[in-house]
Amino acid sequence: MTDEKTKLTRIQVLGLFALSLAIFLIGNDLTAFSVAIPAIEKDFNSNITTTQWIINGYTLAFGVLLISGGRLADMFGRRKIFFLGMAAFAFFSLLGGIATNIPMLLAARGLMGIGSALMWPAILGLIYGMLPEDRSGFAGGLVMGMCAAANAIGPVLGGILTDLLSWRWIFFINLPVAALAFWVCWKVIPDDTPENVTERIDYGGVITLTTSLFCLLLALDLVVDIGFKSPVIIVLALATLLFMGAFILVERHVGRDALIPVDVATNHGFFAAGIATLLLSVVFFAALVYVPQYLSKVHNHSAMYSGMGLLPMMVSFGLVSFIAGGLYETLGAKTIVSAGTIAMCIGMFMLSHLHKETTFLQMVPGLVVLGAGIGLFYSAITTAAITVVAPERASLAGAILYMFQIGGGAIGLGMNTTIVAMAPDISTGIDRAFTVNAYLAMVGLVVCLLFVSGKPADRAPLSEK
Repeated sequence: MTDEKTKLTRIQVLGLFALSLAIFLIGNDLTAFSVAIPAIEKDFNSNITTTQWIINGYTLAFGVLLISGGRLADMFGRRKIFFLGMAAFAFFSLLGGIATNIPMLLAARGLMGIGSALMWPAILGLIYGMLPEDRSGFAGGLVMGMCAAANAIGPVLGGILTDLLSWRWIFFINLPVAALAFWVCWKVIPDDTPENVTERIDYGGVITLTTSLFCLLLALDLVVDIGFKSPVIIVLALATLLFMGAFILVERHVGRDALIPVDVATNHGFFAAGIATLLLSVVFFAALVYVPQYLSKVHNHSAMYSGMGLLPMMVSFGLVSFIAGGLYETLGAKTIVSAGTIAMCIGMFMLSHLHKETTFLQMVPGLVVLGAGIGLFYSAITTAAITVVAPERASLAGAILYMFQIGGGAIGLGMNTTIVAMAPDISTGIDRAFTVNAYLAMVGLVVCLLFVSGKPADRAPLSEK
């Protein structure tokens, strides 16, 4: 690679800095409230069944509307949709910070999720569009590295703010960061509104797909507490299938204006990346949930200490994500995602030998190997998926890929919870769950080796085809 290819302009650096701040906001708010729940329960005299929706409501709104946000960004301009999402995110952060009761707080968090759903795919499209194609690996490393940093810092920052000031400052801290990101992006990112847009918003597709995804994610969230045989879960599962069938019929009817256009829906390389992401997200989310659970329930560590137990994995994730960007441009997608999948498999096997006497220091090597695998896999699979579709579809592709990630995480949470619940004790249950996850990583490896190429299919703009 020549020096010319590695050098970024001042405008590009400033733009990447501002968009990285936006990524940090989204990732931080996914995890920062996990340690603030007890304080919020105390302030509002609430219970965990209600307050858990501070996290679940944000994640649900974010996941359900991602694809619609991606389509809007590609249709009306990523810059415009990014600013709309950022404004919504900041405004409802303020509303959450001054909330006087639980309904107001939950509403603010759900509406923040909508802002994130508009921002995330627009950010991906802007970052990949801002850089030349030979720097696409760097873009993937930057995105996933910032995600890892935000997810790791979230519980620590949330705990510090809650202990020293108030949980409300987890909301308020968003405002200056959002303002800085907004201002810099306004100055350095040019307007990218497409000219002569002839596509129309597929309202029928938006409504049917959003409803189907809402029912699916809500069912996956509730099944942990009420079980697979609950009438509520059965009704939600049927509604998921019904509205998904309606979505398919609507998409066939609207043709070129479809929410998921035919060139994306029939792109086998893209959906292979999606399936691999779904499988490996089961592994990632299992570690996110059950490593702190193990430290808390088996070793009786505090919530703060248990959350910090993830730091070896998240630091490794972040560092390797940045390194993986350069490796991608040298070795290509298949090599990097396969290596990442192997490392995730090995890391899970290393962590699966848990028992009551296992110390945190004994867990660190497994966490580091797992984090390295996650860093290799996610940065490369994101780039492979986005670069295999036409440039105009970048935001939509990024949104769909993240939906696979959220779906895999939700499915994995339900599966792992069932395995743990059926075990005689929690350490045995986590041992069994992590072993199953390691075998799932092997299945993901087969998908990566056979179907993920990362070699762009015809990447010419759709207007030139």
